[in-house]
Amino acid sequence: MSATLIVVLVVIGAYLAAHVAFEWLARRFLVVSGAEYLLLGVLLGPEVTGLISPRTVGGFAPLMMLALGWIGAVIGAQFFVPALVRIRGLLFQVAFTEAVLSLVLVSTIMGAILLWLFPLTPGAAVVPAVALGAIATASAPSGIAVVSQSLGRRGRVVQQLEVATAVDAAVAIVAFGLLLSIVHVAPDVVPRAPTATEWAVIGVGIGVVGGALFHLFLWGERQIDRLFIALAGAIILASGAAAYLGLSPLLPTMLIGAILVNTSGNRGEIKEVLGRVERPLYFVLLIFAGAAWQPEVAGWVLPVLLFLVVRLLTKLSAAWVAAAACGALAELGAGWGRALLGQGGLAVAIALNYRLHEDALYANIVFTAGLLSVLLTDLFSARAAGAVLLPRLRRNPPVTSTGVSSREGEGD
Repeated sequence: MSATLIVVLVVIGAYLAAHVAFEWLARRFLVVSGAEYLLLGVLLGPEVTGLISPRTVGGFAPLMMLALGWIGAVIGAQFFVPALVRIRGLLFQVAFTEAVLSLVLVSTIMGAILLWLFPLTPGAAVVPAVALGAIATASAPSGIAVVSQSLGRRGRVVQQLEVATAVDAAVAIVAFGLLLSIVHVAPDVVPRAPTATEWAVIGVGIGVVGGALFHLFLWGERQIDRLFIALAGAIILASGAAAYLGLSPLLPTMLIGAILVNTSGNRGEIKEVLGRVERPLYFVLLIFAGAAWQPEVAGWVLPVLLFLVVRLLTKLSAAWVAAAACGALAELGAGWGRALLGQGGLAVAIALNYRLHEDALYANIVFTAGLLSVLLTDLFSARAAGAVLLPRLRRNPPVTSTGVSSREGEGD
């Protein structure tokens, strides 16, 4: 089967699945679709049937980079400043504390585990450990959205979870982007290799310049087709430039999404276009990520299983500590972190980005850990969110976008 026919079938199948199967499964069974496409990619890949060869996977690296960049832009589009300033500061305090604790704890514990299992120096172990920490920090909002939409109402915990997933994504992307800047392979085409700080500035500059330039093309444009072409051009240019320089496409495209949604007069149309294409690209990314899986490193099973346990315990503990430290434990409940266990597209994107990075240490262990975590958490993320949200929504009144309950507003 030709590579062109394979990608056509994959894209058509992903598009149909995104617009038919995803919504039906979510409503009927409270299951976030995605894990099955990851398994499909593994089955089609060289480790099982071989229908998609490693050469074919490598040939579609530009498509995967587009998917990575699109995920970054979708995350950046969540940060619309006028809406953010109406949210209570306490929600951001809890979310940021939880995200940083998750990143630091998982990175530290996994660094110690890698030093114990493999012949690594402490400096070398930091690289895969921080990559695993960034993957562990990411939390998917899809399971939370499925539950809140099925109930038809919102509450304080829902708003906290929405803020937490957005902050988790931003912290994970920034941490991973800085990691690739620090471990950047020095190019041979310049007399002096840029420092880690300069690489980080270059990555941020790609996003800022790309967002500023494409703001000129997108300002006031209302036609969906033209918006899609312009957005795709911006994301392809930024993600391609970042990938060519050995940087993460996620950070610059997140900045592009944030800049465009805050500076353009057609914010609603931009978010609509990003949302329409996100799910099909995510399914395509899952299939090719599954096909790219090659457990080449001996002894990968134990560190991957330990990562799953560490992430589970750390995420729950970090959420509890964050709520307790900020005085929100009574409002959120001790187990609110269970709704943050879902992983989703960003975890796959970070794992695949690390897998494709040149000379990445123990890339297959990090990649396998990310894929397996997504595979497991996608199956129960909506039900875990429901276990957290259903009791709280029955007891508490719904809230407005400013964090004030409708019942409280009646007395003003």
